[in-house]
Amino acid sequence: MFLSVFDMFKVGIGPSSSHTMGPMVAAARFLDLMRASPFEFHGLRASLHGSLAFTGVGHATDRATILGLGGFVAHDYDDAKATAFLAELDKTHTMQPEGLGALHFDPKADMIFDYDHALPGHSNGMILMATDAQGDVILKQVYYSIGGGFVVTEEELAQGKATDEGDPVPFPFKSAAEMLEMAKSSGKSIAGMKRANEIARGCEVSLAKGTARIWQVMNDCINRGLERDGILPGGLKVRRRAKGIYDALMAERGMNLTAPHTINDWMSVYAMAVNEENAAGGQVVTAPTNGAAGTLPAVIRYYLDHVPGASESHVEDFLLTAAAIAGLVKFNASISGAEAGCQAEVGSAAAMSAAGLCAVMGGTPEQVENAAEIALEHHLGMTCDPVKGLVQVPCIERNGLAAIKAVSAASLALRGDGQHFVPLDACIETMRQTGADMHDKYKETSLGGLAVNVPNC
Repeated sequence: MFLSVFDMFKVGIGPSSSHTMGPMVAAARFLDLMRASPFEFHGLRASLHGSLAFTGVGHATDRATILGLGGFVAHDYDDAKATAFLAELDKTHTMQPEGLGALHFDPKADMIFDYDHALPGHSNGMILMATDAQGDVILKQVYYSIGGGFVVTEEELAQGKATDEGDPVPFPFKSAAEMLEMAKSSGKSIAGMKRANEIARGCEVSLAKGTARIWQVMNDCINRGLERDGILPGGLKVRRRAKGIYDALMAERGMNLTAPHTINDWMSVYAMAVNEENAAGGQVVTAPTNGAAGTLPAVIRYYLDHVPGASESHVEDFLLTAAAIAGLVKFNASISGAEAGCQAEVGSAAAMSAAGLCAVMGGTPEQVENAAEIALEHHLGMTCDPVKGLVQVPCIERNGLAAIKAVSAASLALRGDGQHFVPLDACIETMRQTGADMHDKYKETSLGGLAVNVPNC
């Protein structure tokens, strides 16, 4: 089983990897399908289903889909150009993706939110259609956004592409047990095995340069979030708080008698800064999703800024270790809130972060596995119930608390020898089962939980 570090950590835009980035990726794939088709097209339509419909407006799914059909992509997204494009589309109802000519698209009529018909493959389903001059559909494709910006077609899902193992790698562990056994027999760390796998796949991007860029984008996102204040978009009128908290923490630095628990505020503010940027539609890195994008950068920043002896040269090992854990969770369970609740997003992020921190602080593979298990275990059952479908409440604070749990989990694991009662594999399987049993209203539909028990405006 292999998922690249660059699969798990993708540069994109907020507020959601599954509901914003995924639909944009699907739209780009559909344009490629159209370009390869012999038909002459005159128009486009899109329908959103399941969670994409119920929380699509709050997650900007409609906007992302339209921009994707217009040729925009997440990794080099330009907000000014996107805004201008949408304004022009509202006036002309025409878009012209590269290589396809002018296509009719009326956002009010051709962007459909279908709340009544969920698609069978996944709760994040969408149908993209191209029409002829008479308005009849002559090309159609079903896509599923399966979490973390990963997208598969209806056919690919049926063929098992979502769990495709791909070409052989030196350390093809599919479980934590196999990972530990391979580490023991090879004498390599988890990061060392992951690095060997990346090199064997001949990753297009230089590993060192690629991971450095991932951290740079993460850290830049933290810094932007610490500098900006104001009200987040979407109608809830949620205030950005990271800047105020950060300013207060900086003012208290060097003061005597600072309470030890103040370190928790530092971890939280780093995470909140990222998720406030995400909520505002800024540039973030999936870790493993956008809704959980703040936890892992916050733990890295905590490590670099607050742990004696920390070195930025260890960030690559942190990311590789975290990606190994994320791959296990995605392969054996889910990283999608719409599929398994927030335990799959923030819970996975906490496990990844705990593992990464434990590794760079000298943990053995057994201690790293223990750290990941502790962090994930104490997120089991967490629902995904965003108020008004926005990635704001409870998502922003939740990332901060997950960072605190991750650091605590790593610390506990480092205090032990790696032996523990609940294996990580059992915890991941429990998360999968819990997600399968969880009522749909608690899985990113905003039909239950906090979403219906607090005012939406």
